[in-house]
Amino acid sequence: MILDLAEIYSNWNASEEKVVHLDMDALESKMGVFPIRKKEPFTLHLTNEENRRLLLRGELDVTISVPCDRCLTEVLTTLHLVIDKTIPIEHAKDTKTFSETEEDDQLEQLEYMNGCQLDADRLVYGEILFAWPAKVLCKEACRGICPACGANLNETDCSCDRTVPDPRMAAFQDVFNKFKEV
Repeated sequence: MILDLAEIYSNWNASEEKVVHLDMDALESKMGVFPIRKKEPFTLHLTNEENRRLLLRGELDVTISVPCDRCLTEVLTTLHLVIDKTIPIEHAKDTKTFSETEEDDQLEQLEYMNGCQLDADRLVYGEILFAWPAKVLCKEACRGICPACGANLNETDCSCDRTVPDPRMAAFQDVFNKFKEV
């Protein structure tokens, strides 16, 4: 959803609330494509602070279908996103010098800002990536998949030999295999 912010940009100390409806149905990244199962409209609070910066604040919950890191079963993962961004208003550059961190913030905002238009989907996309969990498991005791046959070990036990030899003993194993009786 594209929001036109021209009105709030032009009014000093103005505040406004906009209801945002996300248009994206899936999260596409280098990790893969993850369907968004549940998304609710949320309220984005916009504030023009003395025509120097624009404050964006809002909260939303997004439920995404993510495969389990061990067994690849789909897991519904709910992310609570807190949006708290400060965007410098362009002509404020003329009155002060920005530090390196503020310049980095400006480069970051280029992803979701185009002039006076805010791409809410790109804003939420960045927040989802920031809140992405390090590990997603279907259950704490997930047994994963068999490395030999690929069976889901939570659903069935396979008859594959899953003993992993100690790599430090590989040289001895080679000697035993070489002189093994036929």
